[in-house]
Amino acid sequence: MKKNMISILVLALLIVNVALTAIIMFSVMGTMKKTARLIDGISSALALEVADASAPGEAAAEEITMDDIDVVQIPEQMTISLAKGADGETHYCLVSVSLSLNKKDPDYEKYQPTLEDKMDLIKSEIYNVIQSHPIEEAESNPELLRQEILERIQQMYGSEFVYNVVFRDIMFS
Repeated sequence: MKKNMISILVLALLIVNVALTAIIMFSVMGTMKKTARLIDGISSALALEVADASAPGEAAAEEITMDDIDVVQIPEQMTISLAKGADGETHYCLVSVSLSLNKKDPDYEKYQPTLEDKMDLIKSEIYNVIQSHPIEEAESNPELLRQEILERIQQMYGSEFVYNVVFRDIMFS
């Protein structure tokens, strides 16, 4: 008889547990849906801000296929002294750079043949950008360096046929 009473008690507790779990689930689901809508709204607003704040060449970069890309490598690795940082020491950056060109850009045919002749000017822009940053800033945000170099090269040519700058190797000491 005791075993039957314990079984009935366990069954009753099980039913109560299932009922309470269902109540909790239904009460939490409404809050979860509201939270999900809030997060979706925030993320879509942030995505719009990121798209608005993007660089001039980035919107075009998303539409460029691999067949439309021409990569020009700057032949030698560059050793560049960085601006003095918080420690007052002289630091260096060892970097190899490649430029991605958009073959479908109207200026591609005009400027691509002269790119090798202008390589010293391009390297000078790279030097100027990297030299202006201390090691702390350069190490923590190489994307900033890349973006500044891209903007300078695009300004130099007055065109966006160079749509991306890539660091093949970058080291700091």
